[in-house]
Amino acid sequence: METLALALLAFFATGYFVLAGADLGTGMLLPYLGRGDRERRLVIASFAPFFLGNEVWLIATAGVLVGCFPDLEGELLTGQFPVLVPLLTGWIVRDLGLWSRGRGPGPRWRALCDGAVVCGSWTVALAWGPLLAGPLTGTPYAPAGGLAAVLTALATAALFAAHGLGFAALRLTGAPYGRARRLVGRTGGSWQSFAFTGVLLAVPPLLAGAALSPAEASADGATLALLVPTLLVVTPLLVAAQAWTWWTFRHRVTRPSYL
Repeated sequence: METLALALLAFFATGYFVLAGADLGTGMLLPYLGRGDRERRLVIASFAPFFLGNEVWLIATAGVLVGCFPDLEGELLTGQFPVLVPLLTGWIVRDLGLWSRGRGPGPRWRALCDGAVVCGSWTVALAWGPLLAGPLTGTPYAPAGGLAAVLTALATAALFAAHGLGFAALRLTGAPYGRARRLVGRTGGSWQSFAFTGVLLAVPPLLAGAALSPAEASADGATLALLVPTLLVVTPLLVAAQAWTWWTFRHRVTRPSYL
């Protein structure tokens, strides 16, 4: 049961980074990809159908951590609280910007919401760096500092941005597509770039998880025997819902629709 719990934790964590990395990265580059109001609406419409479903993977990761590895969860979240506050704040600010953009009057309101999307996306991406740097530098229960934290934050944000560019090149049309394609490069297709950055994004959470040694802090056998089979039933449903969403919205965005 411990092995299955570990596999589920790794699956949900890497799934979040790969899937949510697409909408976070695209949101980070919103000012570059969309130069006017209509273009920015087009960029937002490219990831609007996905971002809520992608966030479910982070919630599932937290659920597995709390239920199957309670001691690790308590020590990790308590020690990393100074990093979690900006991460969660950025998450909330970004989602508020996305939900509120079409509900207020005038271009100033939309510009304010666009700023919330950009700032929130950058905050989340940069906050993951110190959070991952802690386990990788041997201090998992305290925020990482110094050069290691800075470099990890910048590298993680760069990966999110590159992943977002690959996603934008798959979803956008017109001038925003041209800008995304210009940075992605003309060698190979957009899918190759998106897949490559997805593989790279899967590496940091796996390395950080291995450094944490979660198996040593797993719940008792009775708890795992109850939770793990339930998760094994729910997980295929989550994967099926995600696959349906990506298949339904697989076509390129041609107009600035929202949700």
